[in-house]
Amino acid sequence: MRSTSLTHPHHSPSRKGHLRLHRQILPPSLHISDSAAASVFRAVRLRGPVGRDVIAGVTSLSIATVNRQVIALLDAGLLRERADLAVSGAIGRPRVPVELNHEPFVTLGIHIGARTTSIVATDLFGRTLDTVETPTPLSPPAAALTSLAESATRYLRRWHRRRPLWVGVAIGGTVDGATGHVDHPRLGWRQAPVGPVLADALSLPVSVASHVDAMAGAELLLGMRRFAPSSPTSLYVYARETVGYALVIGGRVHCPSSGPGTIVGLPAHSELLGGTGALESTVSDEAVLAAARRLRILPTAPPGQANGSATGITDLVRIARAGNQQAKDLLAERARVLGEAVALLRDLLNPDELVVGGQAFTEYPEAMEQVEAAFAERSVLTPRDIRVTAFGNRVQEAGAGIVSLGGLYADPLGAMRRAGVIGSRMPEIADESSA
Repeated sequence: MRSTSLTHPHHSPSRKGHLRLHRQILPPSLHISDSAAASVFRAVRLRGPVGRDVIAGVTSLSIATVNRQVIALLDAGLLRERADLAVSGAIGRPRVPVELNHEPFVTLGIHIGARTTSIVATDLFGRTLDTVETPTPLSPPAAALTSLAESATRYLRRWHRRRPLWVGVAIGGTVDGATGHVDHPRLGWRQAPVGPVLADALSLPVSVASHVDAMAGAELLLGMRRFAPSSPTSLYVYARETVGYALVIGGRVHCPSSGPGTIVGLPAHSELLGGTGALESTVSDEAVLAAARRLRILPTAPPGQANGSATGITDLVRIARAGNQQAKDLLAERARVLGEAVALLRDLLNPDELVVGGQAFTEYPEAMEQVEAAFAERSVLTPRDIRVTAFGNRVQEAGAGIVSLGGLYADPLGAMRRAGVIGSRMPEIADESSA
């Protein structure tokens, strides 16, 4: 088997100071790349262990191009050969299957929610290795980000046997992907230097993305376990504490430079749920729990506990499943309002594929029937199926994970150079996109 040196960088103060001068903030790569290296890496990720002839078949690249890219990816340590799986009697290296060399590496995903922050370790397949949750600091951005960076640094020390490659952050609000700065009104952050603080603390490349864009990216890059191209357009609708949407067009999450659009103020009316006549104030966790307490399904929140806590929603779901009709009606009403909102968006944008995610859809799947019925009744276009996210209640983790992996999936060799795993002087391989 081929191998590459995977020694870890020194973390002395001088090393950190040196890296701070060369801070790497990279825009998130939430798209399917058609470069030769990315196509070969994707084929091996989805099909491996796999022979070069199969890679050529699924990528439409020539055998010569595939051989060059496989050699480069082997030398970078991203692939490894499986001589034990070679066909009996086969002669020559090209007959030896290759697979992802995933054990030596890890990427770090961070989902910064309005109340909870998840720190996720992810392998090269996009699989979550481990997750920890910590309350999102409610202090001013400088102190909050310092605290989060310290938590991430401590967490990364657990993975001393793996080489960290990248940090990906998924967060609400408006994200400047080029600088890693974030405006987050709910946290009171204005031009918060999320990317720079983490890049300086962890000495790794960092990408920062809108959390709904990140979740749509996870569906695009991780949710479909086949090599066939994704649908030309896809609409992703998210609901939990907040609501949001993202569009995938031609294999790329649409990320406007001014930040994502908003559906917070879409018209929504429910006497049962209350709200201000706008979508988020009607269907958010906080709104649903406020209605549950008003109806005395749940007790009043104790002092100091947030009205929209995840524990409260879990309690409401448990009560509904125990047979409480009021609780069932409340969750069904939330589903109805969401279904009508999804129909409005679908009729406006008319995507080829429709995906919903977030705990408002996945925590109580019994209500998806009401979502689909309200969608079908409200939409004026031809019938369209709704697909629930492939990641269930772990969609936030998947979103953060793909932001940490997107750069590697789009440009495997470039990502390994940026992470310092291979030298910048490693010979370039012509990156043909066609045979």
